[in-house]
Amino acid sequence: MKRFVLLTLALAFAGAAAAQNYPTRPLRIVIPWPPGQATDLMGRIIAQKLSEQLGQQVIADNRPGAGGMIGTDVAAKATPDGYTLLAASSGPISINPLLQKVPFDPVRDLAPVANVVRAPFILVSHPKFPAANAREFVAHVKANPGKFRFGSSGTGATAHLFTELFNSRAGLQVIHVPYKGSVPALIDVMSAQVEYAVETAAATMAYIKAGRLRAYGVSTLNPSAVAPGIEPLATAANLPGFDVAAWIGIMVPSGTPKPIVNRLSAAVDKAMQSPDTGEKLSASGLELDYRRPDDFARYLKEQRERFADIIKKNNIRIE
Repeated sequence: MKRFVLLTLALAFAGAAAAQNYPTRPLRIVIPWPPGQATDLMGRIIAQKLSEQLGQQVIADNRPGAGGMIGTDVAAKATPDGYTLLAASSGPISINPLLQKVPFDPVRDLAPVANVVRAPFILVSHPKFPAANAREFVAHVKANPGKFRFGSSGTGATAHLFTELFNSRAGLQVIHVPYKGSVPALIDVMSAQVEYAVETAAATMAYIKAGRLRAYGVSTLNPSAVAPGIEPLATAANLPGFDVAAWIGIMVPSGTPKPIVNRLSAAVDKAMQSPDTGEKLSASGLELDYRRPDDFARYLKEQRERFADIIKKNNIRIE
């Protein structure tokens, strides 16, 4: 019976059928982070565009916690019938499984639909932190080992790894304070409950522009269009070759019938061709980096290998 239902759904998604042949139950896109985080911004924009392309409602379902692992696990264990999508990102997919035991296997339990964007990160502090630029920041923190704290969007999240990489390269000894997402972490940075963070441009730029955060450098090797006027950390902090960014895309539970995956991929493809999709994503601090399923699968393998290399070379561990 289950196979019959899946086949029926697959035909409904894949065929060039009229709108009345599509399933009428809303789809959901699980977002493993709270509202305002980069993955949430991408997920909501894509949910809206998929609703238009598929002719049925796609609902954003935020399931934050544990560095993105709670929501990712919800999606990984969902029925593979095309009704559940995942707003997937580097932390829970490419990084967490390398650092700790996770309740899902990102290769076995999830299938790629499309990568959508990459997310540059920015080193930020509260405005009164006594350092005018990145080199002064490094010198000041380095001179006070164990005194300062950094916030991240969760233990094992991309922000955690990137900050640990920055700390390692800069020779900093600091204390990690994990949060359930980038927004609560940044709120505590702005109120000086913790001194700094390395978080996405999507989450930080509005606060930087408002003067509530001080920016010291962007994580990509070259300047980023989504962080205008902010120098790369590679040069600003004298960290040659420092170059990291997160990926954010769409995945589904493994076992989702191929026709459904193809239908969803085609809908994302068409959405990405709409100029306003790119404008909305860019305005949210995200760089377009669209990849179809096969290319996305290869990219995921490359990302796992790259993050594994970063973790090994910098001796990064979760205590």
